[in-house]
Amino acid sequence: MRSAAIASGKIPCMRILISNDDGYLAPGINALASALAPIADIVVVAPDSNRSGASNSLSLDRPLSVQQAANGFYFVNGTPSDCVHVALTALLDYKPDLVVSGINNGPNMGDDTLYSGTVAAATEGFLFGIPAIAFSQGAYGWEHIDDAARHARDIIQRYYETLPRPCLWNVNIPNRPYEQLNVLAATRLGRRHQSEPVIKAKDPRGRDIYWIGPPGACKDAGEGTDFHAVAHGRTSITPLQVDLTHTTQLDALAKALA
Repeated sequence: MRSAAIASGKIPCMRILISNDDGYLAPGINALASALAPIADIVVVAPDSNRSGASNSLSLDRPLSVQQAANGFYFVNGTPSDCVHVALTALLDYKPDLVVSGINNGPNMGDDTLYSGTVAAATEGFLFGIPAIAFSQGAYGWEHIDDAARHARDIIQRYYETLPRPCLWNVNIPNRPYEQLNVLAATRLGRRHQSEPVIKAKDPRGRDIYWIGPPGACKDAGEGTDFHAVAHGRTSITPLQVDLTHTTQLDALAKALA
């Protein structure tokens, strides 16, 4: 049940760390920070440039630098996971109550979550034992981004107190006006077909170069999946876990190795 404090607006003493993978200048993170500032104390630590597709990588081959923009945002010359890791272990002298990532330019559904820097930033917070939510829009282009940010704030205000500790939620919001963002769906990850082939080209010196191709079409987008929910105008919320153990094969493997 929502407390009176949440119902009235601000969550008392709540501190939120915000990051993303589109970079600290992206409209998504600026809209999200603006929407959350009235309800909590926020700190933004994000990449200095677009790091989409960085997944959970950490920069171990070079030092990282942190700078502060005029609006107070911190930006790091590293990956989304770097940003959250540096924030939690070096920049902040407290443990945030919530780590929020996004809002991403475009969806992070199905298999895409494995590559997503947006999801990775939230995952890094989860690994530190902090509830974490990754927010993405269902389509590219930033249409209705302020509405999505307002909707994200509603989700946090409504569910923060009842979130498992910790938890990792992957949220995809349809690109719709705020008034149409009124249905939430608990979903599982869908599946895509394999990605399209790489695109071969030539650099200015005539050498072969290769661009990673677009993601494949949906393979499993049936009812109950994140793909299905967003396609039907519902906000998809998928609880994620980090354990990749294939439990159904574990017993068979143990018997084979005995």
